[in-house]
Amino acid sequence: MVLVVIRTAIIFFSLLVIMRLMGKRQIGEMQPFELVITLLIAELACIPMADTSIPLLYGIIAVVTIYVLHEVMTLLDLKLKPVKAFISGKPALVMNKDGIDDSQLKRNNLDVSDLIESLRTAGYFSLDCVDYALYESNGQFSALPKENYESLQTSLPVVIAANGEFDRKNLEVTGIPQTFFEEVLAREGIRKLKRVLVLTADGTGKLYLQAKGKKCRVLHVAYPNGTSW
Repeated sequence: MVLVVIRTAIIFFSLLVIMRLMGKRQIGEMQPFELVITLLIAELACIPMADTSIPLLYGIIAVVTIYVLHEVMTLLDLKLKPVKAFISGKPALVMNKDGIDDSQLKRNNLDVSDLIESLRTAGYFSLDCVDYALYESNGQFSALPKENYESLQTSLPVVIAANGEFDRKNLEVTGIPQTFFEEVLAREGIRKLKRVLVLTADGTGKLYLQAKGKKCRVLHVAYPNGTSW
């Protein structure tokens, strides 16, 4: 029992020193390779702590080796731009003044619902209140709102259609028939629903519409029966 306590304490302080040497970013916003290194260190540290038949020195040497590899990767990340892009990736601009960049979303295994969720988390509820949005290489989301963005989101928008499909639940919530939005799409020259990247509607009658491969459009309509929320 005492031996296990001693071995655990030695591993703990060794890891503490290594993590401090790796710098503040290692315990903050990690790049993908840093996350891999952190997971490896945790696994390597557990082996000698749990199995007293393994020499403690083996665990420490493995952790130190990972630290050396980390320093090499960090040096390459700082000095060589092509290597940096390969190791850490690069920011993905998923939204600009023309609207959502669907190709960038797909390249990063994201869809429109992921983007809308990220925008809401950042405090932006209406798609038209943001000029630019991007995912950093470490996965963090950033957005640049319009100057008067607060006046553009006076009512909560809901997703009516995304990626070529109507959201039945949100249609029920709004109480507006699907045919109404089909007529709106037809007036805007969109005959096939599968061409719709996103269509949102808020309680004031403002619609945000973007067809796949096209610029976004902001429309103002009157809902049937004076519906609002």
